[in-house]
This record gives sequence, structure tokens and C-alpha cells, in this order.
Amino acid sequence: MPESPHPATVTLLAMSAGDRRAADELLPLIYAELRALAASRLANERADHTLQPTALVHEAYLKLIDQTRVQWRDRRHFMAVASEVIRRILVDHARTKNAAKRGGGSQRVDLETLRRPVIADADFEAIDLALKELAALDERQARVVELRYFGGLEVTEVAGLLGVSERTVAGDWKVARAWLQRRLGGVSGAV
Repeated sequence: MPESPHPATVTLLAMSAGDRRAADELLPLIYAELRALAASRLANERADHTLQPTALVHEAYLKLIDQTRVQWRDRRHFMAVASEVIRRILVDHARTKNAAKRGGGSQRVDLETLRRPVIADADFEAIDLALKELAALDERQARVVELRYFGGLEVTEVAGLLGVSERTVAGDWKVARAWLQRRLGGVSGAV
């Protein structure tokens, strides 16, 4: 007997079909997962950081439900897009912060830690630029980094979303991390 779809998948499909009430029903179904994702991205931020997980979730959610061109396939698809939106919000926040102060120095990000990367000193602008450069060389590798690092997705989930094998995802992840470490001038184990 086939497994029934996740309630969020059913709601996302209703949203894609034009049901305006579905957006109101979606947040309670995915809030905990989005909040955990946001919290993990901000876990190691400095104590006085102005962006809090709840605010990040709400900003990301508002952008996600405002997506009129997206035909949601399932919960995994939604979370993949959410990872992209969260990345953009963090990059925009970093740009605003860096524009407000002079000489925001180069900073490190630890891509070795998948679920709780070191974000405290993250230079999201540098990461964004590096990911764009990586995408020009290998779009799939850049997408793997985005889904794993910003989306918090497991290898199996990324493989399903991209339609490739888990082995391919693992290889892309390894090569992309090494490339980013060199590109960002990182120390061993840090990007």
C-alpha cells in the first residue's frame, strides 16, 4: 500500500491549484521544520545579532507564499526553495550590515558541520559570490551546497530533488567544499 503524502504536500498542491486558504493552513504544518532550519543557520551567531530565527522564518515564509510562478511538487520541493530564500535573506542582511560599517573583514564559514554550520563570522556576501562562480563552473555542485548548507537537507533528499544518485551528491558535496575552501581562502575544514 503506497504511503500517503505528507500533509504539507497536500496543502502545497492545493496552493498550486489556486486555493488561497491553503497558505494559511501550510504554516502550522511546516513551521517547526522552518524554525529548526532558521535556528540552525543562526545558532552560532553573536549574541547581539539582530536577525532572530522567528523573524527569519516569517520573512522567508512570506516570500515563499508570494511565489506565483512556482508549482509546488511536495514538501521537499518547498524546503529546497526555502533554503534558497533563507540564503538570500542572510546575504541581504549581511550586505546591509556591511554597508553600515566600514571595513567588514573577511570571515570564515565551516561547511564541515552540516546541521549547525558556524555562521557567527560568516561573510554571506563572499559565500554568495563564490556560489555564483561555482554555479558558472558546475551548476549542480552549487545547488548541492545550497541545499545541504542553507537547506539542511540530507544527501538522500538532495539526490531525490536533483534526480541523481546519492553517490553523485556526495561526490559533488566533497568537490564543491574543496573548491569553496580554496576560493574563499579558508583554512582546512573552514570555508
